Amino acid sequence: MKLGHRVALLFALVGAALYGYYQIKNPEKLAISDSARQGAGGAFVKLSDGVTHYEEAGPKEGRVAVLVHGFSVPSYIWDPTFAALRDAGYHVIRLDLYGRGLSDRPDAQYDGAMYSRQINELLDHLQIKQPIDLFGLSFGGYVVAHFAANYPQKIRSLVLVDPSTKRSAQNLILETPLLGAYLFQVVELPGKAEGQNSDFLHPEQFPGWADRYRPQMQYYGFGRALRRSALRLSNADFPAMYAAIDQAKIPVLLVWGKQDPTLPVANADNVKSAIANLEYVEVDQSGHLPHMEQTAIFNSKMFAFLDKHSITATAAGKAQP
Repeated sequence: MKLGHRVALLFALVGAALYGYYQIKNPEKLAISDSARQGAGGAFVKLSDGVTHYEEAGPKEGRVAVLVHGFSVPSYIWDPTFAALRDAGYHVIRLDLYGRGLSDRPDAQYDGAMYSRQINELLDHLQIKQPIDLFGLSFGGYVVAHFAANYPQKIRSLVLVDPSTKRSAQNLILETPLLGAYLFQVVELPGKAEGQNSDFLHPEQFPGWADRYRPQMQYYGFGRALRRSALRLSNADFPAMYAAIDQAKIPVLLVWGKQDPTLPVANADNVKSAIANLEYVEVDQSGHLPHMEQTAIFNSKMFAFLDKHSITATAAGKAQP
């Protein structure tokens, strides 16, 4: 066999092996569709970048709270907060960001502008006219900071829970278009479900957490959305966003789990030093998800903050000489 033929055969074998390994390791097997969404709770709306899955509860005339989840766990991560706000008479809304849960996975940038557009268009669809209380968890802290910086007139208050506060480190391998995408799908993505347990200080208290996460992994585009989100986070301008929030005098509640293993509590200084109109709560005996591990403490601090910046309190404050 000639050398050229041997080289071609070798490349063919390597290519076949890489393809086979990809098929085995990559959890994505299905296209998300109407049939996949059939029977799901909540509602769906077609926005400019794709279909968005969302859920709303509470009285339509109630004060509006919007909950934005983190990097990869979709909107169910807000279960206890969603229930508490609903039961308190809020008109509470949560959504799956593009690429997660039952929302579409468009071939897009997955940057702050895209997420802000998704939130803004959903508010328009729901005919929300009043300023909102906007919650952001982890990566969602970046998303809501971007939204608040660009639409300050739409924000009554901002609640940041263990948020992303600075650019992620650049990864030249993952940034490489073909190689980075391949490695993310076969190395990073397969262990994402089990990896979610590390967000808890006491994961044994949340059995089945990984199993609840796993269904979204089967739909094409999930890994692409996560990888591109991570890459966009490495270019995020947090100082500019926080400066805009500070200038707009938006009230901010910053809550952090003291034993957070995902985003260290020391990162809170990045927000505290940038936003003057800020209240800070550090929750002991909690990892990355204090609203779940210490729900009673979180809810108490949350409602105290929201009451302080209620419609009535804001009007009374403005009326003072």
